[in-house]
Amino acid sequence: MEEPAVTTQGSTVEDWTRALAESTGSPGGGAGTGLMLAVAASLTSMVAGYSGDDGGEPARIRARAHALRQEALRLADDDASASKAFGAAFRLEPGQEREEAIRSASLEAAASSALLGERAIGAIDDLGWLATNGNRSLVADVVVAFGALRAAVAGARTNVSFDLGSLRSAGATLDQVREQHPDLWAAVEKLNGAMERIDDLTAAIDHRAAPTDAV
Repeated sequence: MEEPAVTTQGSTVEDWTRALAESTGSPGGGAGTGLMLAVAASLTSMVAGYSGDDGGEPARIRARAHALRQEALRLADDDASASKAFGAAFRLEPGQEREEAIRSASLEAAASSALLGERAIGAIDDLGWLATNGNRSLVADVVVAFGALRAAVAGARTNVSFDLGSLRSAGATLDQVREQHPDLWAAVEKLNGAMERIDDLTAAIDHRAAPTDAV
């Protein structure tokens, strides 16, 4: 009998990370990307909760972060499923069936990671607002949240790029991939820019979060 799949919502942290540690690829790096986004959203929610409860911007940020945490966990599980199909495609015998399976699985995996990346990019503004206007006592938590968010963006960017590159195993060139899938191709560059923005926002507050570096 096949072992039941672990999920971010139905398994303990211990069980999920044990599954991640196995050489199965499901869950894999893409699912880990979703989990990092959920961590960033959770910390954003926490800091927002400490930054005001009068129904103003902190409350709105907290509501968005709460919804993002739940969505990120679902997307992590979706990515784990896509990763399983991706691996299965590459295990097929050489031939047209294998190429078609690789093409389908690669595009599905790329789209899954691109969606995760899009959600991560959407979280930058709220965390940036908290970096400037949030509870100053929680600046270290904001930096940790930025770190988790950057990991999510970097993971999404790399996975989209890798999955698009995998289409070469189905007979396409990178020039053809760029021409045939412009939105996914553009997502990689957009995620690169998002990483730079997160770095800038983190650098602007790091002296407050880690004051010993100035001594």
